[in-house]
Amino acid sequence: MALKKSPLSRRQFLGDGAKAAAGLAAGSVIGLNRLNFAADNNSSPQMKFGLVTYLWGKDWDLPTLLRHCASTGTLGVELRVEHAHGVHAGLNKKQRTEVRLRFENSPVTNIGMGCNWAFHYPEAEQLAKEIQGAKDDLVLSKDTGGSGIKVKPNALLEGVPPEKTFAQIGKSLNELGQFAHDLGQVVRVEIHGKETQELPTMKKIFDFVTEKNVGICWNSNAEDLIGKGLEYNFNLVKDRFGDTVHVRELHDPNYPYQQLINLLVGIKYNGWILLEARDYVPDRVVALKQQHDLFDEMVALAEKKIESK
Repeated sequence: MALKKSPLSRRQFLGDGAKAAAGLAAGSVIGLNRLNFAADNNSSPQMKFGLVTYLWGKDWDLPTLLRHCASTGTLGVELRVEHAHGVHAGLNKKQRTEVRLRFENSPVTNIGMGCNWAFHYPEAEQLAKEIQGAKDDLVLSKDTGGSGIKVKPNALLEGVPPEKTFAQIGKSLNELGQFAHDLGQVVRVEIHGKETQELPTMKKIFDFVTEKNVGICWNSNAEDLIGKGLEYNFNLVKDRFGDTVHVRELHDPNYPYQQLINLLVGIKYNGWILLEARDYVPDRVVALKQQHDLFDEMVALAEKKIESK
């Protein structure tokens, strides 16, 4: 879907030039150091609340998406590339510039692209297609003011030794990391896939990942709780976290979100906590604000718990 054209004034295009330059420069520096997600020991955690355009935002065009995010204090958004906001690799240079300027003239940060590229395929042609698609979306992220892309591992194959697939995924992620480095971008690997979303498996994949701008995107899966439990699984990969964490509705009783927030505050995580909501709600804007308020309450509780120790 092409981006809907919406005229911006000359002041909007040019008036924030210094701001844009500073933002792009800062994005490049931050992008190359994403794995330094922890604040120093004397700082408070600076986790930020944002949105993935999964279900609640999938049918909002870009102006609507930015307006709703701004009105709820949801100041970052990961753009799933298939959605109605219309930000995808088919945009031309002028359209990409318009996207970047829309973000720069709003309080909302373009976190980057949410992609479905995956790197487990045994066929060389398919694997090359996935890698090239991810590279194209890295360029799109840079051109539109984002800082990186989200990809997936995404499976283990019957008849193929797991170690071979781990190594292939790791090699692919390293290639993407090197490409992203030159763009000032990062690669976020979502913990996803029937066989690959268990934390011991993700750790084995990341044993093959050497590029520092390739990090894990925690995805709040039911598998996080199996085996020795959430804290053990969290600790397996916490040193490889990137700058994004995906959560579902924070009041969901089936996942211990307060414990997750406690763990993140405990390591002084300073990335984005991105809501990937799935439930039907009558008013998504009201629900988004409620989720943001709940997030703030959970962070406050976690900080209080640490202070009381």
